[in-house]
Amino acid sequence: MDTFDHQHIWHPYAKVPNDIPTHLVESADGVYLNLESGKRVIDGMSSWWSTIHGYNHPVLNKAIQTQLGKMSHVMFGGLTHKPAIDLAKTLIEITPENLTKVFFTDSGSVSVEVALKMALQYWANKDQSTKHKFITIRGGYHGDTFGAMSVCDPDNGMHHLFSGVLPQHFFVKSPSMAPMDEALDDLESTLKQNSDSIAAMILEPVVQGAGGMRFYNPQYLTKAKSLCETYKVLFILDEIATGFGRTGELFALEYVDVEPDILCLGKALTGGYMTLSATLTTDEITTTVGTLMHGPTFMANPLACSVANASIELLLNSDWQDDVARIEQHFHTELAPLKQNNKVADVRILGAIAIIEMQEEIGVEWIQKRLIELGVWLRPYGKLLYTMPPFIIADDELVTLTKAIKTVVGEI
Repeated sequence: MDTFDHQHIWHPYAKVPNDIPTHLVESADGVYLNLESGKRVIDGMSSWWSTIHGYNHPVLNKAIQTQLGKMSHVMFGGLTHKPAIDLAKTLIEITPENLTKVFFTDSGSVSVEVALKMALQYWANKDQSTKHKFITIRGGYHGDTFGAMSVCDPDNGMHHLFSGVLPQHFFVKSPSMAPMDEALDDLESTLKQNSDSIAAMILEPVVQGAGGMRFYNPQYLTKAKSLCETYKVLFILDEIATGFGRTGELFALEYVDVEPDILCLGKALTGGYMTLSATLTTDEITTTVGTLMHGPTFMANPLACSVANASIELLLNSDWQDDVARIEQHFHTELAPLKQNNKVADVRILGAIAIIEMQEEIGVEWIQKRLIELGVWLRPYGKLLYTMPPFIIADDELVTLTKAIKTVVGEI
């Protein structure tokens, strides 16, 4: 642990000095993080879902190096560049047909902010400015900026400290925590009573991420979209965490081929190399909105767009679906039996995602130290011990990962 870091640098969801030690990474390659201590550990987190191809990948390195020789950045106001044009073409090609316009931003949270602003400007320009609220399901997470925080779970999310100042929106039952019919009834009832004030519904499709790591029936998406159409509410899907293959489909919306009005992408967009996100929408919304009042300084950064192009091409030309299926099968074989452990409340597996929910809160400092001893890096929180490794992880590395998880669960 670096003393200066410990005393002066704020880390995510932590205080200064940090209660939990941080571990200095000197380099990374493949699925491994090489720590200052000399320990080499498998990154079972893909740096928060993003490094799907692993670290230090020669193709992605080359894409950045090539672009660096041309220009590292140029403002997007009044200028454009080929990496952004190529990336926009690709995103339009691989996402639902109705999505034809792309707005680039710096991070997932900001892509959600842009989606919310699109929805608000859309209705304001249709002389329906009373439609300024949003609706979502409980247990969701959409980011840490103010607009994004306001549509995260209001009770059990990470942003309860701001509940008194955040805009108040509508939260309905989640199909991950209630029977789907009951959740849909709650949604329809709320829309029926309040649609005059609701601009859009926002959802994480199929997998709810940092709000609790829960899964739900994809059919909910189809029925929710239909209800939104009936009550004239826009439909936003947040695929920041699920996009680019993590669930076993390229995008989680493909489980039912639902078409959102607005789509948010991020995390694995650049293969974990650079911060970049995108918000896609339709011709009709774009025309109605007109000038969108948003313009990040580093919008469509050429380095980020270049590596995103290389990452998507690398993914689509690989056997990624076979890799994700292989990872999923290994998780079912090795981790699903942990349900029998009386300290385990649930085990949830989908694609290259595995969640072990414990009955009690996990002692993070102890469990991280123990996992590092076992050659693995994971970042548990609350009652959740979870993993989402790079798709390139080899079978023997998967064995090391799941063996470590089983060991610490047994030792808790």
